[in-house]
Amino acid sequence: MAPLDAQSPLGRWLLDSDPSVRWQVLGDLCAAPLSEVAAERERVASQGSGARLLALQARDGCWGGTAWNRGWNSTMHVLWLLRELGLDPASEPARQALSQVRAQVTWRGCGPRETRDNPFFAGELEPCINGQVAAAGAYFGQDVAGLIERLLGEQLADGGWNCEARNGSTRSSFDTTICVLEALLEWEQAGESDSSVTAARLRGQEYLLERRLFHRKSTGERIERARKGGHFFARFAFPTWWRYDVLRGLEYLRRAGVTPDERVADAIELLQSKRDAHGRWPLETRYPGNMPVDLDEAEAAPSRWNTLRALRVLDWYSAAR
Repeated sequence: MAPLDAQSPLGRWLLDSDPSVRWQVLGDLCAAPLSEVAAERERVASQGSGARLLALQARDGCWGGTAWNRGWNSTMHVLWLLRELGLDPASEPARQALSQVRAQVTWRGCGPRETRDNPFFAGELEPCINGQVAAAGAYFGQDVAGLIERLLGEQLADGGWNCEARNGSTRSSFDTTICVLEALLEWEQAGESDSSVTAARLRGQEYLLERRLFHRKSTGERIERARKGGHFFARFAFPTWWRYDVLRGLEYLRRAGVTPDERVADAIELLQSKRDAHGRWPLETRYPGNMPVDLDEAEAAPSRWNTLRALRVLDWYSAAR
């Protein structure tokens, strides 16, 4: 696809937004000069959503008073968001914030008893939570080698991961698998990888591709809803948190530099079907919880985040055709 015209109606709408969206639109869709992209990215720490998130960190290093909670405003969730916003890990605000987390935050009061004194980047027991911690940690240059090693040891025979494996499950879940895959990819892209990490990630990647991102391997039928949580794989959310959907799966494949084949065709068709007459995608799902800052429009309204993500995926797909 040709670069997005920044002066087109769609380009102007996307750029009339938060710095965290603008820098990614400029760099990923508009082919803007690197200096312009870098200048816009720098604003993530000082303006808009990124600055508001950084300002919410307490003196004890936590956000939301805890390492993790079910309300989306915990330390783990804010670091997940800052990674998605593209806060520069080398920036002084990022370095200060991560230093406080590393020095002070533990899993006391929110994790299993045996992990309550773990430092934040040592994680807890559930691979979906540990995947999100490791993804943020790897992105921000923290030592999550122990978490990565743990995740490698928890891969199931079918190639994926499942938080219920501790309770006897032998089948992977899309939700846990995508959280772990994103962590392994961040670890590789941080230059800390080895062949065992890559091999495990590629096996997990095949788990998604064999199921064409939202089909049952056994019957080929579409998977409408997740067993845990009941969320719809074909409805696109942002933030996604621990939940899987088709757009999140496609974004992972794009980030991983996978060459698309016929196994993603149905997912791409689904993605294209949701584009409106103005070239935008809606925010189809907004998960209930205590969001620390508002990032997007109301549910069902056109979403800059989903539009940015969808256009990147279509660029990736069309480049390989």
